[in-house]
Amino acid sequence: MSEALTEKSFTPREIVGELDRFIVGQDAAKRAVAIAMRNRWRRRRVPEELRDEIAPKNIILIGPTGVGKTEIARRLAKLANAPFVKVEASKFTEVGYVGRDVDSMVRDLVEQSVQIVRDEEKERVMVKAQERAEERILELLLPRPTYETEEAGEPKDERGRDKMRAMLRAGQLDDRDVEIDAQDKQMPTMQVFSNAGIEEMGLNLQDMMGQMFGPGRTRRRRVKIPEARDIFAQDEANKLVDPDFVTKEGIRRAEESGMIFLDEIDKIARNSGGGQGPDVSREGVQRDILPIVEGTTVTTKYGVVRTDHVLFIAAGAFHVSKVSDLIPELQGRFPIRVELDALGEPELLRILQEPQNALPVQYRALLATEGVTLDFTEEGLRELARIAAEANVRAENIGARRLHTVFERLLEDISYSAPERGGSELVIDAAYVSEALQQTLESEDLSRYVL
Repeated sequence: MSEALTEKSFTPREIVGELDRFIVGQDAAKRAVAIAMRNRWRRRRVPEELRDEIAPKNIILIGPTGVGKTEIARRLAKLANAPFVKVEASKFTEVGYVGRDVDSMVRDLVEQSVQIVRDEEKERVMVKAQERAEERILELLLPRPTYETEEAGEPKDERGRDKMRAMLRAGQLDDRDVEIDAQDKQMPTMQVFSNAGIEEMGLNLQDMMGQMFGPGRTRRRRVKIPEARDIFAQDEANKLVDPDFVTKEGIRRAEESGMIFLDEIDKIARNSGGGQGPDVSREGVQRDILPIVEGTTVTTKYGVVRTDHVLFIAAGAFHVSKVSDLIPELQGRFPIRVELDALGEPELLRILQEPQNALPVQYRALLATEGVTLDFTEEGLRELARIAAEANVRAENIGARRLHTVFERLLEDISYSAPERGGSELVIDAAYVSEALQQTLESEDLSRYVL
């Protein structure tokens, strides 16, 4: 399947196929998010008088930790090239937060959206920006003097610049130093903690400081020509990009294509039979989130943003609470509910074998940088999956995340001594895995170990 597929060209079946490359199983959840994504494309093509009436069908993903809830949402947003923000709903119950802080998730979404558009625009003008950067470097190397015309009629300096340009493009000048004026990457700032009053006004203290004192101190630096070319190219790209378009398009994409992932939503649900203390606080957070999910306006530093068509995907384990413990109004705003399957040994084995970014692939690539070759046999992967599943049963079940801790424990000695093992090849078979991990697994106190 082409990597260049755009959001409008994805059918639900194609979306699921793309998600299958990274996430094992969870077919019901994949189908639900695929339909939700395709409906956004459909909505933009219905008659305008009906378009605003079609609200997104928000989704709640229900399942234990480590089964792929966050990964499904993150991959979906990446697939659509849509602005995406992940927020832990439980943070709004912490001391120091007030209800209006829930608006910060929308501000973060707009910031992400504007950055996506800005990056796209800079990429679009980069060829021209690089041409301008090249001219600036040539001006440093060979400033233009007053033309002295030869008998042939061609200025001497133009012939010299053409020769210098050819050398520059051929990389023959890469070792040469030039002096440039460049801004410091970041001006000193102080940490700004949440302040509902400032956020309501759509202000940001660091932005105010930048406006008062400028974007940063400019100083003369001596750098190699490749670094100077990169600095000049970025500077010229910023000049070529239309900031008004970036802001307008960023807001539009946040409103039309934005996705907010509300993790740990079960942590703000009322416990059955509750009604005092923490339950009151949790219900208050739900009521603060409700207007954003229903559709409201939020003031940001880029302008007013409506959330009517932002897609919300919530997720939670719901071990000690149920979806029905959420306030009815919020439940109604999440009409699609999908239960994800717990992961056992067969699923963990598939996770090690099928995704293109599977852990064995990652660790092979990491250790190959040291000249160490890892060869995972199928029996070795089966033993890894078995031990990870057993550890999940005997200790807290953290799903596929257990594979990360198992791998770190398994390859700890190899990773430590890799610089001295250059050129070696190691076979990770069932016997190797069992010898490396079985003693830890058989310990009566698993909490003492990384497994």
